[in-house]
Amino acid sequence: MKNRIIITLIVTVSTAIGIWLISVLGLFPFDQVKDSAVTKASPTSNIPLIVNETKIDKGTQKTAKELVEQYRLLKVIDSHNHDASDSKYINMLEVWKRNAVNQVVLFGDVSEPSAVMTDQMSWMAYKDNPDVIIPYFSGFDMHDKSSLDVVTHNLEQGYFGLGEIAAASLYSPVVSKVAWKGESPMDGYLPDIYEICAKYKVPILLHIDPPNGMVIDKLEEALDKHPNTIIIFAHANAFNSPENIRKQLEKHPNLYADFYAGFTALNPASTNKLEDFVPVMKQFPDQFMLSTDSGFDIGEEAAIGAMYQLLDKLDDPKLARKIAHDNLDAIIRNQPATETQIAEIRKKSKETGQSYDLSHLSKV
Repeated sequence: MKNRIIITLIVTVSTAIGIWLISVLGLFPFDQVKDSAVTKASPTSNIPLIVNETKIDKGTQKTAKELVEQYRLLKVIDSHNHDASDSKYINMLEVWKRNAVNQVVLFGDVSEPSAVMTDQMSWMAYKDNPDVIIPYFSGFDMHDKSSLDVVTHNLEQGYFGLGEIAAASLYSPVVSKVAWKGESPMDGYLPDIYEICAKYKVPILLHIDPPNGMVIDKLEEALDKHPNTIIIFAHANAFNSPENIRKQLEKHPNLYADFYAGFTALNPASTNKLEDFVPVMKQFPDQFMLSTDSGFDIGEEAAIGAMYQLLDKLDDPKLARKIAHDNLDAIIRNQPATETQIAEIRKKSKETGQSYDLSHLSKV
């Protein structure tokens, strides 16, 4: 018995010494074990994300901070963000700046009466932060003819797009319950609204679930009947396959895919990986944009990290620039100044005596 205890002590001490020596000599990847533990933490945590599956030459993992620094010059645009609700954007301004999110398409609630108020919050945020905020709106009932007046008035005022609009929803725990939800992308006055969007050259961001069946048939009908309308499929990758997205983009040049990278990278319900979508992005480089969806189900900072992870997987600086910034920026900058805006400038010109060249004035 005494000899057995002595042997056990010797083995224990020897093992401890061996592990210590291995760690000192760098023979055991303790950092990788530590990183793995962090990446398996709850995705709803807002602690700095250690981005999975993104390798550099030495075989170690890039942190979110490293990815931000690597892609800082891209001027990333978050194309889908709900932080006008409860004025969350105020606390997010510093987060966006720290993570090199250059601009944010901001709105709040979706297709329900409360969205009228959050639309106003989006506009206020834009007035206070015009270099960062791109205001959209969704506070109208597509089943009421008055929606056409609301859409025209808001676009004349200077909003840059419509969204997120609940064109159809069966399964979303939030959107399926909103009061002004559509049954399909051709429901109510949506066809007339598409024509107004085409006139003002603004996009409309549509929530559609499920991403198959009748509602997708109706989406394709909308795209075919309104070829001059830019329709953005919100979080197109959520519960959807790369092949389905490929088929839709192939047939419809006026369709854009809003890619919520956080869903694919971090949501356990995703059946795809980020790299599964890369070939489709390379095939249709002009029809993708990135978003956080305010970090739905995973946390917003984690969703920002996932955007950078996707950009890294593209392994193509020009394509990364297009998807991160240029595709949406081109849509925004192509919008002409409205009659209301031009009249306001003329009024100010008379008041101040300063003249302006209005011949090629854009909404921006």
